[in-house]
Amino acid sequence: MKFGDLELTIIRECEFKLDAGAMFGVVPKAMWSKSIEADSLNRIKLACNLLLIEGNNFKVLVETGMGNRWTGTQRDRYELKTLVDWNNILADLQLKHTDIDAVVISHLHFDHIGGAVSLINNELVPSFPKAKYFIQEKEWFDAHNANARAQASYRSDDFEPIKEAGLLELVNGECEIYPGIKLHLTGGHTRAHQVISFTSNNKTGIFLADIMPTCHHVNPAWVMGYDHFPLSSCDYKNEILNKAVTDDYLVVFDHEVNIPWGNIILDDKRRFAFKPLDMLSARPRMFK
Repeated sequence: MKFGDLELTIIRECEFKLDAGAMFGVVPKAMWSKSIEADSLNRIKLACNLLLIEGNNFKVLVETGMGNRWTGTQRDRYELKTLVDWNNILADLQLKHTDIDAVVISHLHFDHIGGAVSLINNELVPSFPKAKYFIQEKEWFDAHNANARAQASYRSDDFEPIKEAGLLELVNGECEIYPGIKLHLTGGHTRAHQVISFTSNNKTGIFLADIMPTCHHVNPAWVMGYDHFPLSSCDYKNEILNKAVTDDYLVVFDHEVNIPWGNIILDDKRRFAFKPLDMLSARPRMFK
């Protein structure tokens, strides 16, 4: 999709399932089940949507999804279905892994950084060997010092090879990595969770990662049970949703299984609602 002087592409890396109660936190099933269906194990289907941002002199990949380093037992647990060929995930775009200049990771949970590293010739190496990987410094610290509740979401093999290869770029708070491409510290889901905004020709978009993982999480109060700081998530969501309405942001949902990008509007009751883009021309697994 053309977005000012930028070209935006969503790559659907995988589909998987997580517990619906965890995905909606304190929201009762009687409420969330009106808009999304759970399976017999009370799991809902999710996706990992990676965002490729191409500018005049840069290519930035936002998130890397689950990757393919999973055992059969683990795949069954999440009903994980990988939808791309990780040997060349960018082949449909006539690009190579070496064409990526920067990889931005919102936080270090395995469903966001699992694809950052690949197993090649029995060695774990960065999947995008020419790219700098941008991660919040506090998130890096917390991933190495996670308590019993948080540690199951972190796999050191997903990120240690990035540091060993000299590609790790730790940042503190808000920063601009290329003109118009900014990282914003939000907290909430983790202490140093970040979202990514992109601006060109007076148009702004934002990749919301796990602050707002699907269109079913547009209500500010509907935050995940996975969130370490749910009240902070709620406050940031309210702030960014108001900006999205006022400034007509393009919003991108990381885990939405249907159309993953569109705009936030107010419905007839003045509540936030999601208006998806028209995706009639979208290609399988790829939204461009």
